[in-house]
Amino acid sequence: MTEDYKVYAVKYAHHARKASENFIGGDPHDGPMPLDYFVWAIVGEKHSFIVDTGFDRQEAAKRGRTITRPAGEGLKAIGIAPEAVSDVIVTHMHYDHAGNHDLFPKATYHLQDKEMAYCTGRCMCHPALSQPFAVDDVTAMVRRVFDGRVRFHDGASELAPGVSVHALGGHTAGLQVVRVRTRRGWLVLASDASHFYANMDQGRPFPIVYNVADMLEGHRTVKALAGPEGDVIPGHDPMVLDRYPAAASGLEGWVVRLDGEK
Repeated sequence: MTEDYKVYAVKYAHHARKASENFIGGDPHDGPMPLDYFVWAIVGEKHSFIVDTGFDRQEAAKRGRTITRPAGEGLKAIGIAPEAVSDVIVTHMHYDHAGNHDLFPKATYHLQDKEMAYCTGRCMCHPALSQPFAVDDVTAMVRRVFDGRVRFHDGASELAPGVSVHALGGHTAGLQVVRVRTRRGWLVLASDASHFYANMDQGRPFPIVYNVADMLEGHRTVKALAGPEGDVIPGHDPMVLDRYPAAASGLEGWVVRLDGEK
């Protein structure tokens, strides 16, 4: 029997930028359109998963980002001990989704075959494609492979009843999204299939992209996976913190409950 999961978005960092930086071709209004950075937690009675691992203060300083509160601190605020986490889904290997190497020492990592091939192959010879990756993140994942701590997926896979991953590509060659059954219906953690609601709702792709056609088709796919009554959660939109309720008193603007009433 499929259980209904609780799903949380945990903000850990912020970056101020203009709207023109968030769309291919820019934006005619070009007002402020900042990025928030999240990790996500899927919590069930029998199975739980962390989705993406964020980056640490060292990487933040290197890239000019601001850590608001470390990812591990946000998880602890909702009762999740990172050292006890057994399963981590990595949507893709960009620095802001695959860092914090030592945060989950017991976890098995779930990754698409194509993503590992992408971030270790010939495409990384091109700075325009390699810039969003951190070599330490990639080598840490390689070490996990040899330690037996990576489970690879090729396309769609069910990880547990009510939790599945789906390969889309687009933003990277092996980007995957996560579909979760909640008490309100299906919810899709889109990660960087769509950075903002505006990317997928207006059909305007984000400019860091491996394949534009796959990114645009991915916008359709995430909505189809959610269904007409479901929700799609973009990867970096600050509006997520406004649309969903705080996970508990005192967590406003930091941790929200995505399966709660909007």
